[in-house]
Amino acid sequence: MNIHEYQAKELLQSFGVPVPSGSVAYNSTQASQVAEELGGNRWVVKAQVHAGGRGKAGGVKVVSSLDEVKKAADAMLGSRLITHQTGPEGSLIQRVLIEQASTIRDELYLGFIIDRASQRITLIASSEGGMEIEEVAKTHPEKIITEIVDPAIGLRDFQCRKVATAIGLKGKLMPQAVRVMKAIYRCMRDNDALQAEINPLAIVGGDDDLRLMVLDAKFNFDDNALYRQKTITEMRDLQEEDPKEVEASGHGLNYIALDGNIGCIVNGAGLAMASLDAITLHGGKPANFLDVGGGASPEKVTNACRIVLEDPNVQCILVNIFAGINRCDWIAKGLIQACDSLKIKVPLIVRLAGTNVEEGRKILKESGLTFITAENLDSAAEKAVAIVKG
Repeated sequence: MNIHEYQAKELLQSFGVPVPSGSVAYNSTQASQVAEELGGNRWVVKAQVHAGGRGKAGGVKVVSSLDEVKKAADAMLGSRLITHQTGPEGSLIQRVLIEQASTIRDELYLGFIIDRASQRITLIASSEGGMEIEEVAKTHPEKIITEIVDPAIGLRDFQCRKVATAIGLKGKLMPQAVRVMKAIYRCMRDNDALQAEINPLAIVGGDDDLRLMVLDAKFNFDDNALYRQKTITEMRDLQEEDPKEVEASGHGLNYIALDGNIGCIVNGAGLAMASLDAITLHGGKPANFLDVGGGASPEKVTNACRIVLEDPNVQCILVNIFAGINRCDWIAKGLIQACDSLKIKVPLIVRLAGTNVEEGRKILKESGLTFITAENLDSAAEKAVAIVKG
């Protein structure tokens, strides 16, 4: 789950992390009022969407008058921002963040991620802030600093000083860096975040008042931990997410919408990925990733079919089940129930294997309904592609 920049900054501020003064606005008049209340003579108007690359796409404007604040907000609100992360359809801008503009002396990168290799939270930092960290890693890998955090003792002061020194912080900025790094770490850990990215972490102010400030922040949270993170759950912006994905999560289904026309219902993430690959290999395009998980009851299978069919592009559904915890007879009953209740009109290609496979195949055969069966994944994918191609 993602949250907006203004929400991330509110969260960080609650842990003592310095952020610019600002507030969110939902119309241009409100944006102008926010800027007037903030005071000063320069402000930043920032589109609030769940996507990176906003600055390059025109979603961040620095302005010098209240009239310019109003005009910039008016131009953004209601428009669609297209970045490399949104795709060609873009994201609808429904709110903007108004902040006091800062005098930036330098920009740094700071991030915390969960490293799969070490299975620990890892601090990543670079002196090349304001740039895409992937590009920095590609062109200047020596400028990427990493520090693994021991979960038993947490992030230590000496680790923060080591990283701060490596990215060029010294003097009065050193103790600030230690406080900021430890605060962001606590914020990530305590809120079950999978990622906390600060880009840039800026050095602002004059020579006698140098200080660190978070100018942009991005958080990603573990969906499986949201049940114990009420504050984070309340930040969820459902309008930024595919409604089918939100509905699927409520039924214990893992669903991700894609841009193809072959619907997929599979058990297990690995088998689901293999199914997408097989469809692509045969020249087709999958419409979704859907993992029904273990213990797929007939009701769960019916919900899976309904959610897949909410995509108007779906021309057939490929059901690929290798049952272990699941049972093929459950899947078969679910498919028959779905056909009866949903009046499914698109072809269903079904491949069953594993627990109670013979019973499952018998149920489908005796149902009186038309199912296209396949013995293996390759055959199922080939048949699905042949159907959509006529």
